[in-house]
Amino acid sequence: MSLTETELVQRAKNGDNKAFEQLMLRNQGKIYNLGLKLLRNREDAADLLQETFIKAYQNLNDFEGKSAFSTWLYRIATNFALMKLRQRKARSVSLETMEEESRPVYNREILDWSDNPHAHLKNQELKMLLESAITSLPAKYKTVFILHDIEGFPVAKVSEILSLSIPAVKTRIHRSRLYLREKLSRYFKEKGN
Repeated sequence: MSLTETELVQRAKNGDNKAFEQLMLRNQGKIYNLGLKLLRNREDAADLLQETFIKAYQNLNDFEGKSAFSTWLYRIATNFALMKLRQRKARSVSLETMEEESRPVYNREILDWSDNPHAHLKNQELKMLLESAITSLPAKYKTVFILHDIEGFPVAKVSEILSLSIPAVKTRIHRSRLYLREKLSRYFKEKGN
């Protein structure tokens, strides 16, 4: 018999470590993938996953159930990711670290149905440009863009995860799209597409 998230949370609050383990198993993939998309580094994503569940375990009794447990986890993970990104900005970066962080981790591919090698190369170039543009978004826009446009969360859910008003989320989505449009329009103007 599979327990609901609410039942597992209640059991975990009552000291049932197996229930908390089930909650971790149900959510670890989502939190890790969010970490990869925000931090673009597997080690940092793994650290984020661990830090998120440690914080959730330590503060489980503070979880009031006003939102889904997974939403609460996303909020914790996003806060940790934003802290890590701020720390990255503050420290000096070696060339090796810059190369590692610039590697794309998005598994989304632009599909090319043609047998045209030239078209395939253009699609690869555009994919790399898009990944680079997403990476260069300021953190507050990047987070909203990834949660909404890549992860597919509705605006209200993103608002809840980030503790922002719905208009603020909509504004950030709009600004991130404008930023990306500007970056991509330069490419198309240069290529004459």
